[in-house]
Amino acid sequence: MQFEPYPFEKLNTLLADIAPNPELDPILLTIGEPQFETPEFIQDALKESSSLLKKYPKTAGEEYLRDAMHTFVKNRFGVELSDTELVPSFGTREVLFNFPQYLLFDKKESEIAFTNPFYQIYEGAAIASRAKMHFLNLSEANAYKPEIDEEVLKGCDLVILNFPNNPTASCLTLDELGEWVKLALKHDFVLLNDECYSEIYTDKPVPSLLEASKHVGNASFKNVLVINSISKRSSAPGLRSGFIAGDAEILKGYRQYRTYVGAASPLPLQVAAAAAWSDEEHVAASRKIYRRNFELAQEILGLEMPEATFYIWLKVDDAIEMTQKLYKEYNLKVLPGEYLARTDENGANPGRDYLRIALVENEIKTKEALLRIKEAIS
Repeated sequence: MQFEPYPFEKLNTLLADIAPNPELDPILLTIGEPQFETPEFIQDALKESSSLLKKYPKTAGEEYLRDAMHTFVKNRFGVELSDTELVPSFGTREVLFNFPQYLLFDKKESEIAFTNPFYQIYEGAAIASRAKMHFLNLSEANAYKPEIDEEVLKGCDLVILNFPNNPTASCLTLDELGEWVKLALKHDFVLLNDECYSEIYTDKPVPSLLEASKHVGNASFKNVLVINSISKRSSAPGLRSGFIAGDAEILKGYRQYRTYVGAASPLPLQVAAAAAWSDEEHVAASRKIYRRNFELAQEILGLEMPEATFYIWLKVDDAIEMTQKLYKEYNLKVLPGEYLARTDENGANPGRDYLRIALVENEIKTKEALLRIKEAIS
């Protein structure tokens, strides 16, 4: 298997021979990792349960963790899931990599479609599954929403969406998600939405594919799955707590497969994760921080407020050149958009001439970073 270097590896290579401006404090806005302390009550739950390290964890997750996840889904999306319709996971990165391999194992000449630009694990999973890849380009012309080509979709076994979207910050409405559910049923492909940014919304809660499935009459979630995690929601990426939920028939076999994968979450982490999934106050507090950061982006760069995520997808004349300039002259790291995308068969790379900027710092540091960017591009 040959995998592409990760975007951050490419960035390190790009900047390797550049000395940043020593007169300015360094600011890193490349990785989607909240730069805030994990809430104290979550840390306390972890510390107080450390004695559980003496026990093997169950792959299926403890009942208290599953209950917390079920309650989250019910309270947030109005969807009641049975225990057969949700599987806890060790974060969502491992699911995104191993689920396609499980799903496509018995498929000959399998095909996967996913949004482009994308989280690179989607591509890695396709490579590991020996699947043909199709790109659903997100561009300014289509408002960063995937265009529907049924000639492509009818040959697909798996379609991966990512809304709210990393990196463009675009969202799909309930009806738009519902159209994708209809397509999954019409062409019999599995539809998976990566919803890891669903809780980082700036105003109104954004819909889940689970809601959309019910909305269009697919109450059993046939061919429909979602994943979610507390990494962004609770500023706790190190807890590695997520889930995959939806079609019980698909999850039945995948649950058994996971017993061989060995990705069970340690019990202290499950206790802490259950506490995080069960609380909404700390999430609301985080949303206020991210909203304020976007307000600063409005004031300083004149950008529109997105519906969700903590990313700016900033169009510039030359993203590679601007990335180097920001590092050399302003001691600021951002990520060229083309590192998050691939060039399609028509020669189009939807990430070209864009910067992804992760507004994951506090208000003071965010304002300073945005002022440096404004000066650099003006």
